[in-house]
Amino acid sequence: MARLYVYADESGDFNFSREPKASKYFVLTTVLLTDLTVGDDLLALRRELAWRGVDLPREFHATHDQQAVRDQVFQVIASHDFRVDVTILNKPKTKPYVRATATRFYKTAWFFHMKHIAPRIVAGGDELLVVAGSVGTKRKRKAFYGAVQDVIHQVSPSNSFQVAFWPAAVDPCLQVADYCCWAVQRKWEMSDERSYVIIKDRIRSEFDMFRIGTVEYY
Repeated sequence: MARLYVYADESGDFNFSREPKASKYFVLTTVLLTDLTVGDDLLALRRELAWRGVDLPREFHATHDQQAVRDQVFQVIASHDFRVDVTILNKPKTKPYVRATATRFYKTAWFFHMKHIAPRIVAGGDELLVVAGSVGTKRKRKAFYGAVQDVIHQVSPSNSFQVAFWPAAVDPCLQVADYCCWAVQRKWEMSDERSYVIIKDRIRSEFDMFRIGTVEYY
């Protein structure tokens, strides 16, 4: 029996349009950890940066951190062993009924992601904690939390599981998921693989959910 931790983050938005600021892809990334010392090391890095006079007013967040900070965070992350799995949804190829609501779209992404990886990472006797970064309004968080709970209930080989929705600031391991997700998102949205190559050897699956389809609905 093992105690497993799956930390999740998403990139992309729920804007299904061709507006310039709308993302083309929605990327769901999970990081499997059995050893949480990467979180301890990120906290140690934060303290070291403070001693150097680097002002960090919030948690490590790849989108907002300066490149010099990102480089050091990736250096810490890359020194640890973990598994990354990614599911990519090309939003224009998403059928209208799937994107009818943000919750339905979000749950669909989670279902196909976990249906694929759960049998590969979880055994019947394992204990599983799935931690997703909380997003949006209180109402949306509640709906998303329920969606993830239902998905894990459907696909987990183990009946011993819990789901949590936390702000990234409360657990540095969520910041690992954020950085990995950001690296993958940059590759898909911008063809920028500078950060992706740092974690590439940790990525066990990178599934383009609509890779076969050619129809775009908007």
